[in-house]
Amino acid sequence: MSTVHPSVSELSERYFRFKGEPAKEIASFYFCDNEIDANECADLVLRQEKRATATSLWWFEFSEEELPKTGDNYIVTNWDGIALCVIEVEKVEIVPFNEVTSEFAVIEGEGDKSLEYWRKVHWDYYHRELAGSKFKPQKDMLIVCEYFRVIFQ
Repeated sequence: MSTVHPSVSELSERYFRFKGEPAKEIASFYFCDNEIDANECADLVLRQEKRATATSLWWFEFSEEELPKTGDNYIVTNWDGIALCVIEVEKVEIVPFNEVTSEFAVIEGEGDKSLEYWRKVHWDYYHRELAGSKFKPQKDMLIVCEYFRVIFQ
């Protein structure tokens, strides 16, 4: 069981105080599966260049996690778990890997923002994401394309 950094609770409390509502827990996460990419993605979110993320539907299944939905809030952290901002999910689309668009790649905001870059790094990522599960990446596997915006820092 991992320990949540105290900054997550602090940011959550500040956010709800700002809204004039009682504080409640907000799930926190970092992007990617390594420190360099996680911190780079967090920085892109803070600069509002990264406004989307893409996770395989199978990951949600084998991780027994609920699918995100419009209006959900999350706290984005860096690799060390330090809270950076609160995001709100604006839209969720489930799309086959081979039908993800170049427009989505731009909104996701990573690398050179091209579809070719998106496909390469995500294909490699999905192999790591699904390792140890019964699933193997396929060109038509379903991807949960999650659009979000920063609502509090």
